[in-house]
Formats: sequence, structure tokens, C-alpha cells
Amino acid sequence: MYARCGSLFNAKKLFDKMPQRNIVSYNALISAFSRDSNHGFLSLKLFALMGTQGLTPNGSTFSSSLQACCLLEDWFMGSLIHGQSVKHGFFNDVFVQTSLLGMYSNCGDLESANKVFGCVVQKDVVLWNSMIFGNLKNERLEEGVLLFGKMVRHGIVPTEFTYSMILNACGKLGDCRCGQVIHAQVIVLNVLADLPLQNALLDMYCSCGDTETGFNVFNKIENPDLVSWNSMISGYAENGEGADAMNLFLQLVGVFLPKPDEYTFAAVISATSAFSATCYGKPLHAQVMKVGSERSVFIGTTLLSMYLKNGDTESAEQVFNMIEEKDVVLWTEMIMGHSRLGGGESAIKLFSMMCHEGYKIDSFALSGALSACADLATLNQGEMIHTQTVKRGCDAEVSVCGSLVHMYAKNGDLHSARSIFSQVSNPDLKCWNSMLGGYSQHGMVEEAMIIFAKILVNGQRPDQVTFLSLLSACSHGGLVEEGKLLWSHIKKNDVIPGPKHYSCMVSLLSRAGLLDEAEELIIKSTYSKDHLELWRTLLSSCVNKRNLKIGVRAAEEILQLEPEDSATHILLSNLYAAAGRWEAAAEMRRKISGLMIEKDPGLSWIEGQK
Repeated sequence: MYARCGSLFNAKKLFDKMPQRNIVSYNALISAFSRDSNHGFLSLKLFALMGTQGLTPNGSTFSSSLQACCLLEDWFMGSLIHGQSVKHGFFNDVFVQTSLLGMYSNCGDLESANKVFGCVVQKDVVLWNSMIFGNLKNERLEEGVLLFGKMVRHGIVPTEFTYSMILNACGKLGDCRCGQVIHAQVIVLNVLADLPLQNALLDMYCSCGDTETGFNVFNKIENPDLVSWNSMISGYAENGEGADAMNLFLQLVGVFLPKPDEYTFAAVISATSAFSATCYGKPLHAQVMKVGSERSVFIGTTLLSMYLKNGDTESAEQVFNMIEEKDVVLWTEMIMGHSRLGGGESAIKLFSMMCHEGYKIDSFALSGALSACADLATLNQGEMIHTQTVKRGCDAEVSVCGSLVHMYAKNGDLHSARSIFSQVSNPDLKCWNSMLGGYSQHGMVEEAMIIFAKILVNGQRPDQVTFLSLLSACSHGGLVEEGKLLWSHIKKNDVIPGPKHYSCMVSLLSRAGLLDEAEELIIKSTYSKDHLELWRTLLSSCVNKRNLKIGVRAAEEILQLEPEDSATHILLSNLYAAAGRWEAAAEMRRKISGLMIEKDPGLSWIEGQK
């Protein structure tokens, strides 16, 4: 009675006082402990004790003990009990078989699970579900879906749990068509009223990017629980529909029940990361503090990410310092965020603190710290972090290798960069780009072009970073034809050129005297009105080439938006002087004197070699 009611302490106390214990009393307590993750090990102790008392285990004993092994993910003990069940003639017991299958699946041993499954003659829906669940749990999603099809062909009627599992797999695979087939089946079978199944269907559509259908499913749920709300809000967040996520969150808050939990806050904060932190993030942060969840590492990581995406490192640090029980993900997010925002010194300091406090450093934290060393041009610190990557066994990971190549190349050590790159058996695009960028930075155009050719041969799709490095190399090397060829490659690869790409191309054409082409390129771009550096590059070249006509037009474009820009007035004055227009040049000089603008000198530094 105590065991069935979940009162494990009283059940054990009564068991210990029993003068004589039999198979029934042992089984009752073993079964009770096998369902509790905190006491599962006691099931196994009782199973062992039972053998010393001369009692022979039966099917119930083996089934419960195997459930405990499943809960504890104790493959070794589970396999021993498997052997005992065969020895005592209980292997063909359907409950033992189901428990065996669940134990092996949960321990990641699908080979043994399949052997058990294959030995069962009469497979019921529980056994099929257990096998499907095992495949899905071990990320063998396609195998799980295929097993579902086989189950249906064998005439087994799926349960709501079966359909929920398969819908979850369809969502992870992005297979909306398969999900729609399941949707049709549950409507025909009239089982869609099951709330967990409705939630699984909603999540599947959102995971496949169809938030409109997902919302239709959500609207038809009679009494949505918090899982329903969270799934829909997360769906909007993951598909970049931040405003819809925020509106739904406000509806949830207005309903009062159910109250938002940490998953709700994490989803909606993530959804609003693309917007101003002042407009959305800070009010949400206040809501988190209001419900007393500000110390949650789960919510804290999302808040921290949101602030860093908005460039607000001060607020991010406040969140970081508030959380007492920090995890690796939180530290890594902080390191990578500072590195991405140009706070290299802070990133390296955080990395050192993380190491000092004994956290398990992963490849993401190492990559963030190496990127910071690259930006700061601190070779010595970069080499020390390289030592850490070797010590922690991460030096073979492609992402870390890419960061190492980038760090050494940016610090001028191309020999080390090449050495590391040559050891990568299957480099990803980031790794290729790091090596290509190193060659480009040091004016090694021919080597950069060879890397580009290898990228194409290896079936990689060049991205914005690839083409920016190549165009920069061509611009510095004055390789006009190569630059034009690359520009055509950009269009063929469906890469959208950014302002930096246009800047490189305008510089290349202008230096070559192709001022008409450079002007036409700017006019046709989407950046002609808001990126004045393109016009400034053209104007500077017009001064050198003494092209008054195009130079004046370029200056007019700049002065329309920045009429008091002294640099433009100076360049225009020089252009007039070069063209012999002395009166116009003098007029420009008078305007410059009137502006009385002073430009502060710039400073830069680099770590010297010792």
C-alpha cells in the first residue's frame, strides 16, 4: 500500500521490520524504487539482496530491475540482469522484453535493442513505441519514422503517444509533408482532442516554418496549457517573427493562467533580440525580476544574449554577475559576445576566469578567445590559448582549427596558419575563409585565388566573407579583370554583396581609372544614399585622376546628407585646383575656414615580438 501511494520511506521502514520477506514484498519495493530517479539504485540493491536470501526472481522482478537500470542508464547492470532473465527462463516474458528494449535504448545501445525487438514474436503497440522512442532518443530520426511505417503495415494501431513521437521527429527533420500526413490520420481516427498530441502537432508546424498553420492548430485547442503557449511563442521566435511572439506573450500575461515560466521568458526574450533592448528587452527583464527568476541560468543566458546582440555589454555584465550558479553555456556566450563586439580584452579576461574557476572549456569558448586574440593582434596570448586547445583535446575540431588559422594569420604568422590548415582533413567554409583571409591580408593574391579554386572544387558555397577577402586582395593588387570576374561570381552564387564589397569594387575600379563604371556601380547599389564612404572613395580617385565632372557629382551626393563635411570640401577644393578652377578652389577654402572643424588624430597599437 505504501509503495503504491509513493510513500517510499514508510514502505522501506515496514519492509525492514518484516520478520520474513517473500517474493511479493521484494517485488513491491523493487517496483516502487524503480520508478524514482533518486532511489533507482535501491532497486538494484534489493535485487542483489534477494539473491542472497535464496529467493528466485520472477518476471516482475526482472522487469522492475531493468526499469531501474533504464532510469539510471546503467548499461552494465542491465546487461547482467538480461543474462539472469535468460538463465531463469523469463526472456520471452513480454514485460521483461519491453523493459529490456527500453533499457538498451535509453543507454544508447540500439544494436542490442534491435536484437531484443527481433526476437519478440507477438509485438504489441507498447513494444513498437519503445523501439521507435529509442531510435528518436538517439537521434536516429529517419529510422524512427520508417519503423512507424512498418508498424502500421503490420496492422498495429498507433496510440496518441506514437503520433506525438512521430510529429516531433517530423519537426526535427523539417519534413512538413510527413507531418501533414500524420495530421490527416489523427483527424480521421478522431484522436486530435488529446492535448499532448495537439501540442506536438503545433510544434511540428512551427519547427517546419509554417507558423500560420501552427497558429491555426493553437487556436483550435480548447484549453491550451503552458506547453501550448510556449510552443507557439517559441515557434514565432525561431522563425524571426518577434512581434507576433511578443503579442502572444502579452495575451498570455493578460490571461493570468497559466503563468509564464522560465521557458516562456526565454522564448520571448530570444524573439525580441533583434529589436531594441530598450523597447522590449528591458521591460521583459523587469518582468523576469518581478517573478523572481532573475537568477535562473536558463533565462540569464537568454537575457545576456539579447543584451549582447544589442551591443549593451554593461547590462549583459549585470545579468552575468547576478547569476551565482553559472554554467559553461553562460560563460561561453559572454566570451563570444565580447569578442564579437570588439571587446577582446574583456573576452580574454573572462576566458582566464573561466579556466581558473575550473569550468570545462568547450570549443565555442576557445574559438571566442582565439577570435579576441586575432582582433587584438596578441600573438603571445593566442599561443597560450592554442596550448589550452591541445591540452583539452579540441585542437582537431574544425571550428577551433578555423579560429587558430584566423588568429595566426591576423598576427602575421602565416607559417603556423598554413601548418594548422594543412592538418584539417575536411575543412569547413569558416576554415577555408580564415586561410584565404590571411593570404588576402598580406597581399598574397595568387595564393588567395588558389584557395578560392579549392573551395569550389571541394563543393563549398562561397559566402560574403569569402568574396570580401578576395575583392580586398584584388583591390590592393590592382587586379581589375579578376575583380570583375569575382563580381560576376557573387551574382551566380546568390550572395548579396554588402557595403564593404561595394567599397572594394569601387576602390578597384576607381584606382584603375574606370570612374564611369565605379559611379554606375554605386548608383545601381542599394547603398548609394546611406553609405557615403562609397562616394568618398570615388571622389578621392577623381582628384587623383583630375576628373572634375564625376568628382563634383560625387561631392554633391555627400554634401546633400553632410553639408558640413570638411573632408569633402577639402577634396573638392583639391579637385578644382587640379582642374585649374582657382576661383572655385578658393571658395571651397573659405568654406573650410568657416566650418572651423578640427579632426582628432587617430591612434593604433600592435603587440611587438619579444
